[in-house]
Amino acid sequence: MSHRQEAQNNAITSYKYAPTRTVSAGGVEFAYRELGPKTGVPLVLVTHLAAVLDNWDPRVVDGLAAKHRVIAFDNRGVGASTSATPKTIRAMAKDAVTFIRALGLNQVDLLGFSMGGMIAQVIVQDEPQLVRKLILAGTGPAGGEGIKNVTKLSHLDTVRGLLTLQDPKQFLFFTRTPNGRQAGKQFLARLKERTDNRDKAISFKSYFAQLSAIHSWGLERPHDLSVIRQPVLVANGESDRMVPTQNSRDLARRLPDSDLVIYPDAGHGGIFQFHGQFVEQSLAFLQR
Repeated sequence: MSHRQEAQNNAITSYKYAPTRTVSAGGVEFAYRELGPKTGVPLVLVTHLAAVLDNWDPRVVDGLAAKHRVIAFDNRGVGASTSATPKTIRAMAKDAVTFIRALGLNQVDLLGFSMGGMIAQVIVQDEPQLVRKLILAGTGPAGGEGIKNVTKLSHLDTVRGLLTLQDPKQFLFFTRTPNGRQAGKQFLARLKERTDNRDKAISFKSYFAQLSAIHSWGLERPHDLSVIRQPVLVANGESDRMVPTQNSRDLARRLPDSDLVIYPDAGHGGIFQFHGQFVEQSLAFLQR
């Protein structure tokens, strides 16, 4: 189906062609894209450190949008969204709820990846009636093992990327095995598939605000996750060095209604490396 036909049918099926829209709320112009069917409970994507709209793997988004209305957005101060990025996960969660309500939604499913998974945990604790189901990928609980080291690792791998002329995500998201290296290259190529109307890159100021928020999250006292009654799918690669995989196991153990999926020979970006399986598992989880 061509881009023009999609527009005529009023259902966008490809993230590559989803227009960037804005909605105003709480003094912020939030930038977002949506695609997929117009009915059912929407799936809102909450993204990772330094990410803008163009950092979602189009294979994951398109796969999920085959069955669900999918909404990706830039939180306050990130990418094309205005205002200043807050320095706590809690404030980011509050902004995300403001965005969701601005779209007139009163129930959503959430897919939170990495920092987005931290934000999603707070959203579901603060606004339990807003969330039907939760997917937490490559993330960890407040006070989780090794989360306070994210800043150090991000800086190291950014330098490593500069020295080897590679994207730091090749090191941060993927293993250094032949499979991991290849999966990283393929993922980074997919992120470039959209050529028109790309998002603004994150500013250094926003990036450092996010690092500070993740660092504080790593130092927080653990939250009582037994209050989260929603079904949760927890996913990660077996060798996540950004948010150590032990955190995913810890989340699954502490959440009353959870399923855990660990991908072999994969790191932090396991859901992108195994995008086919992840989409299948997520759709099955959301539909049951």
